[in-house]
Amino acid sequence: MNSRTLLLSAILFFILKSAANQKSNSQNPVLDCPSLEKGDGYTQSEFLSRLANECRYDRLLLPTYQTGEVVYVHASAYVYFIQPAEAHDLNFKLHFLLQLRWTDPRLAYALYSPERTKIIGESDLRQRIWVPHLYMSNEQVSSLMGTDSKDVLISIAPDGEVLFSRRMQAVLYCWMNLQKFPFDEQKCSMNLESWKYNASILRLMWEKDNPVRLSSELHLTEYSLLDYWTNESVVRGDIVNMRLGGGRSGNYSALKFTFKLGREVGYYLMDYFIPSMMIVAMSWVTFWLQADASAPRITLGTSTMLSFITLASSQAKTLPKVSYIKASEIWFLGCIGFIFSALVEFAFVNTIWRRKKVVNLKKVNSKYILKSTLTPRLARKELQKELQSSPQLTKSRSCSSLQQETSSDPAGPGYNNYLTVHSFPSALNLPTITTQSYDELIAGGRPRTAGSDGSDDPPKHTWTQMTPQEIATWIDKRSRVLFPLLFIFFNIVYWTFVYCL
Repeated sequence: MNSRTLLLSAILFFILKSAANQKSNSQNPVLDCPSLEKGDGYTQSEFLSRLANECRYDRLLLPTYQTGEVVYVHASAYVYFIQPAEAHDLNFKLHFLLQLRWTDPRLAYALYSPERTKIIGESDLRQRIWVPHLYMSNEQVSSLMGTDSKDVLISIAPDGEVLFSRRMQAVLYCWMNLQKFPFDEQKCSMNLESWKYNASILRLMWEKDNPVRLSSELHLTEYSLLDYWTNESVVRGDIVNMRLGGGRSGNYSALKFTFKLGREVGYYLMDYFIPSMMIVAMSWVTFWLQADASAPRITLGTSTMLSFITLASSQAKTLPKVSYIKASEIWFLGCIGFIFSALVEFAFVNTIWRRKKVVNLKKVNSKYILKSTLTPRLARKELQKELQSSPQLTKSRSCSSLQQETSSDPAGPGYNNYLTVHSFPSALNLPTITTQSYDELIAGGRPRTAGSDGSDDPPKHTWTQMTPQEIATWIDKRSRVLFPLLFIFFNIVYWTFVYCL
């Protein structure tokens, strides 16, 4: 009985003692933390494992969680590569080195290791300390939060200042305005925002001196870098229910780095604009061909049209489908309009050339020629009957037509090459045209004017007749001058718009 009592007493004693030890350890956890005294005697890894031990450092808490002060994170960037923005995908690629700097008082070790100047580590050190959680709001692909050891470098100063360096490769969205393409200027930006902590807890700030530096070897192909700048802002949390912290809302600190790019137009001038000018000028060759030469004029017109459409479509493939009109499309519509107008002009003069009846004109100018050619056939017949039934009709012939008077061969040089002038009473209030007959020209007589023979007849007024072939040739000759002048005017207006507006 006594031995059994002693055994139970011993077991109870050991149980109470172990419980007391566990209670003592829970009340005094610091006693189990490794000491930081004589820190210079430890290696960097040993000293860092003691400094960032879980017993005295929680990497999930802010550096100022005990005081409640705002944590200021200073940022700087070194850009060494910018890939030209792709208009079709509306993005650009950026390679740069991002540096973040903040102070964590819990990592200050000047008192424990005075001879140690700096602690340097890579991804393993990053897993031990607190790092601000940032993200790019306009990123498409980014390696900002990657874990590759070769891309991370962290240094801790004796006063607790942490410098976090990260080499990044990001594809960022750039919402371009292509209304003046290819004479446009684009503004693309990189947006850094705090994800977990709002502006009342964490503030992002650019470094005061040279926040963004560009590599001296930075070169662009399709663009030229015109300017760049930085700014700080506060953005409203627009995805409240998805943010960490149980749907917490508020304002979040943000940094923006914006650069302005100007597109180089040399490529487009040599591969698009100058060839299109030459194609438009090629369509004018039809004005030097005879109006009844249907096969060569149609072939030349359609080939220039198809060539220009092929040239323009090759440029349009690299652009996104947008709802507004671009400057390149205005050029396309203008050039296609000139080429199409040359085809319409051929159809117009070819139709006139195939007419058989002469056209009566009051004067030989563009107003009356175009008016007579556009007059309906019935109106032309009535006018012809009126001229033939006029009792005071007189007829004379011009000098140029009388020289070919003896030639009746349709293939000869004088076929249909004549002008006929008719006279009408003065009651029609038509201008008087002085004519000279062939006999008077040979005899050297004076020109005969209506009413100059001494009679009392009223003065007579003349009308001119032109053959359809003469009208078609006349229109072609004017088109040779009119089309180039209009195209020059179009170029003046277009290039003034793209460079001055």
